[in-house]
Parts: sequence; structure tokens; C-alpha cells
Amino acid sequence: MTDPKQPSNHSPMDDLTQQMAHTPPPSSAAKAAARQAALKAFAEQSANHHQGFWARLRLTLNNRSQEGNAMQKKWIYSGALASLCVVGMTAVLVKTTQPELMVPVQSGVEPNAQATTEALAEAKAEVKQDASLAAELEAPSEVQMEPEVAMDMAAPQAIAAEPSKALPAKRLGTKELRQTAKSKAAEFAPSLMVRPAPQNILGDATTSGPVIQGEDEFTEFKTNPVTKVMDQPVSTFSIDVDTASYSFVRRQLNRGLMPQKDAVRLEEMVNYFDYQYPLPANKNEPFSTYVNVVESPWKPGNKLVHIGIKGYQIERNALPKSNLVFLLDVSGSMGQADKLPLVKQSMELLLSQLNPTDTVAIAVYAGAAGTVLPPTPVQDKQTIMQALNNLQAGGSTAGGEGIQLAYQLAEANYDKNAVNRVILATDGDFNVGIANQQELKGFIERKRDSGIYLSVLGFGQGNYHDNLMQSLAQNGNGVAAYIDTLSEAQKVLVHQATATLFTIAKDVKIQVEFNPATVAEYRLLGFETRMLEKQDFNNDKVDAGDIGAGHTVTAIYEITPVASENKLIDNPRYASNKPEQGDTVDNENANEYGFVKLRYKLPDEDNSKLISLPILIDQPQTDNKLQQEVNFSVAVAGFAQLLKGGTYTGNWQYDDVISLAQANKGEDEYGYRTEFIQLVRKAKMAKALP
Repeated sequence: MTDPKQPSNHSPMDDLTQQMAHTPPPSSAAKAAARQAALKAFAEQSANHHQGFWARLRLTLNNRSQEGNAMQKKWIYSGALASLCVVGMTAVLVKTTQPELMVPVQSGVEPNAQATTEALAEAKAEVKQDASLAAELEAPSEVQMEPEVAMDMAAPQAIAAEPSKALPAKRLGTKELRQTAKSKAAEFAPSLMVRPAPQNILGDATTSGPVIQGEDEFTEFKTNPVTKVMDQPVSTFSIDVDTASYSFVRRQLNRGLMPQKDAVRLEEMVNYFDYQYPLPANKNEPFSTYVNVVESPWKPGNKLVHIGIKGYQIERNALPKSNLVFLLDVSGSMGQADKLPLVKQSMELLLSQLNPTDTVAIAVYAGAAGTVLPPTPVQDKQTIMQALNNLQAGGSTAGGEGIQLAYQLAEANYDKNAVNRVILATDGDFNVGIANQQELKGFIERKRDSGIYLSVLGFGQGNYHDNLMQSLAQNGNGVAAYIDTLSEAQKVLVHQATATLFTIAKDVKIQVEFNPATVAEYRLLGFETRMLEKQDFNNDKVDAGDIGAGHTVTAIYEITPVASENKLIDNPRYASNKPEQGDTVDNENANEYGFVKLRYKLPDEDNSKLISLPILIDQPQTDNKLQQEVNFSVAVAGFAQLLKGGTYTGNWQYDDVISLAQANKGEDEYGYRTEFIQLVRKAKMAKALP
């Protein structure tokens, strides 16, 4: 195919041949290898070219056009470079904000202009057999050239270096061809260099390159079943303020994918949102507790018992000092744009919320653990940011060793009057170090008891090990959050910074006893991974979840009143010596569905305190604003159930979720609730696809 801007007997390949004419040739081996690679890559591309409808939904990063314009358009030649040129005619290196492929110049290859020209001519003749390929060889891209650096292909080291001169190449418009180019270039280059992505990562961008699928790991669990009150009237669980599940589900839906069911933890979906529950009357009690009863929207006749907790907010001028250690994963798996580059920006956001007298240390782990920055006052922000910006991804993962080092730094700067916390940022791929997970959890528990807590921030996708990160955060009295965008980092580390860092109550447990005279069956929505034994409630040695300053916690039970026809469990035929369902056990409690008890400890105490209140059949009327908050949380709970298959939601559908959420969206200062409604629409659309 000819270029319409050129005479019919002229093509871009002629220009390339002319410019290459004065280049010394490579060895005959390089020439033969280049030709074979070009033909093989072209055959593979022709067989596998395809497009995907959902690719248009992916948010991508801005191209760095200014960087390309600043480069000089000059040619650099050698035998290995000639090889890459031929590969470039068949496979694409599209210029994106992903890490760019750096191909080193091979040493020991003699130049030979004539052989180079002959190799190009032969490859050109083969390529011209397919007219469609020539049409796609129009738009120039840029392949950056660097001196050779020895490196393991399996785990490339991200090395920040100024590029030398730019080599114009040809590009094709598919992600698959970019991968072909990388693999073919590797056949000739003894090493590869990956330059980190730029620092201006957009808030809602996802990595535009290929992502490994099917290796994300989540804890398997079964949805809480319906329980007969006569058989088991008491339900006990630990509170949970983690939000990682919601963020991961959002990322999947934004990619046009339905999340795997074990990734959907209902309590984390509901507690992602901040609810305007009543504030505590005074600071003697760290949080307020209230109970409301509403109709079940998905099963008329059933009721929803809604338990809300609101922690008090600490004023900024009253915040205790912070002694923080950033433990950052810089292994090879963190090289993608939505991992280490986003980690750096997230840590910078957190720094903006700290006081000048707070201290920050930085430890990293990859092939070996190391201290990047000793404890440094936040007022020296320039030094901290320089240490962060110098980090590069490369090597295998040694998470256990890194954790040990991080705690050593925290202990070295320990302040009993401060918040002492390690903040781990990783994609969750712990495969070296303290190999035994039970030993790792035990280590974190012991450090927790000494006053140093652990919070975990998850990044990226493809090898995201949610199960381990959740467990570590729980054992470390910390929060587990998943950060997929800069907007999410803003939410977790700026808007909710005090809740993330400052604990106001620890080992918070809830126990509900249902009245068999008024309730036939119940079901706890979510908290499957947080269930406790009945005797654990009064045992202060049993660990439970913590509440940070300003945190809200919501728990919802669905109950079937005795008079309802919705019972799923029949009364036993041979139940002797048991009262009949509905018999009045105590006339004084006939107006109660049940009784809620809550235990907690203050951060510096070891003995728990008790809060209790009844679940009244005739609950006092709540104001419209509070009812709006309750209804929105119910919409989120319903959505989470639908994502998991909707076993107990009857005919309730995504449109019903949208209607309930839209009617109770409220003020929505940061747009999180509006975003939720859009996610429901995306789930509806993704589910409709074959």
C-alpha cells in the first residue's frame, strides 16, 4: 500500500532504507536473527489481532507529548539496533505513560552498512506481502535507547536514567502487538531497562498495559445463613472498618468485569461510606451507639435491625504526635503505573496531613530489606520526598524481612505518648521472608501488644493477595484499604486521615440476643470473616476490631418476626421440652425484638467497658436525615448481596438499588454516593453481557 502523500513508487520503507545506508552492518548472525524475528512477529500479529468492546471503558493516562517533542530525532546504529528496527516494523511500542522499554546497545558487534541494508530489504519484501500491515506503519512512536545494563528479565529493575537519542519507529494500535515487540526485542538484547512512569498519575487512571488476570487471592467464605432463634438466639462478631472490598469491586466494575464473589465483603461495602449518625454526647464514651428498625425492601414482612456507631472526631490541634514508618514494596511486581508511582503520590498526600513535629521513616523490601530514610521530622518534607521519589521497582519480594526492619525503626523512635504505626504499601505479593504466615501474624500480634500498630494499603491488580493483607491488618490493630486511584488515596489518607491513624477504641465487639417470643429467624448481613464465639464477648483476651477517630460502623440484621409468613426453617416435629415459637418468655420484654450489647477498650486500657440497649418493636421515630442515612446503607447492603448472587433478596434487582440509593443520596459532598449509583448501573450492564 502506498502513502497518499508520496508518489506511488515511494514508501516509508524507502526512507528508512536511505537513512540506514550509511550505517555499518551487523554480523551475519544478527542479520539472520533480525529477519526471522520480523517474519515470526508479523505472523503472530496477523493471527491474533482483535479488539474488545470493554476496552473503551478503561480510563487511561495522558500521553507525555512534551517529552517526545523535546527529544532529538536522530538515529543511532549498531547490529542490535538494526535488529530492533526490523522488529519495530512488525510489532509496536506505543508511547504511553507505562514504563517504557529501554533496549541497550549490544557490544562486540561489528558495524556493516551493506549487510544492514540487505537485511532491511529482505524483511521489507516479506512484509509487503500483506498490504494491510503497511497501512498501519504510518504513525511514529519512540523507542528510547540506553547503554547496556545487566538485569534479570523475570524481575526488571526500574532505573531512572536520562534517555539518549530517540529512534523513530512505526506503531500498530493494539496492546497485543506491544507485548510482541517486547518479547522480540528481548531475543536480541541481553538486558532490558524499564524507566518508571511519570509522577503526574491521574486520579482515576488505571494501568493501560497488560494485567495478569486470575492471580488475585481472597479468603473464601460462605454467606451467613438464616438462623432459628429457638436454636441459637445469640450472635457475636467483631466490628470491621476496612474498606478494601469496595475499592476492588469498583475497579472491576469500571473495567466492565463482575467481581469474584469472595472479593465482595458486604460490611466493607456498607462501611465504605461515612454516615451522619448522632455524635457521642461527650468524650467519656468514644462513640455513640443507636439502633433502628426498618422494613426489608427485598422481602416484605421481614425487618432490618440497623445498628450504627459513630466515633468522636479529634480536632487537629488536639491530635497526638505520630511516629510513622512507611514500609514500601519495591519488588518487580510493583513496576506498573498504578502501583509504586501511585504509592509515592499517596504517601505525599499523607504527609500533607501530618504535623511538622511528627516523624516519618521509610523502609523498603524487595530482594533484600533496607532503610531508605531514618526517622525524620515532617517539617523536613523535602528530604522525605526526595527519598520517596528515588525509589524504583525491581527484585523479588521479601515482605517478612521488611516488616521486621520497619518495626525496628518504629521501636527506635518509639514514643509512648504518640501514635506508633507502620503503614505497609504493597500489592500483597509476599513470597519470601517470614514464609510461615502464622509466624508472621504472631510477630505482628506481639508488636501490637507492645504499642506499635500496623495498617495495610493495597495497590494494583493481578497478584493482589487480599487474604493475607486483611489478616495482617486485623492482627496489627489497623485498617486495610485498597487504593486503585489517586481519588481513593485522597479519601483514605486526607479526608479520613484521623480515622486511619488515630484509634479511639480497640477490641470492639457486638453481641445481639434475639427474643424468641417476637423473632423467629435472623441473619447477619456480612461480617462472615469476623464472627466470634458467644463466650468471646466477655473475654478481654480475645482480639477484635478497632475504631478510629470519626469512624462510622454499620451492622445490619434481617429478622423474621414470629407473625410473618416468611419463615425459611420449619419447627422441629420432635422438639420436646422446648417452648413453642412465639410463647411469651417474659412479659416485661414483649415489646423487644432483642438486646444489643457492645464491648470496647480505650486505647491505653486492658479492661473492657460495656454499652447495652434494647431493640424495640416500636422504635422512636427518627428524623428524616437519619432515616436517609439508614436507607442508603440498606441500598449498599442490597447491592452487595446481588453481586454475590442474591440468595436472600428475592425479586429485588439492580434497578431497585438505584431507586433506593438515588432517593437517599443526601448531600454527597465528595460524590462517593453518586459514584456508587454509577457502579450499580455498570454492574447491571456487565451482568447483561453473555
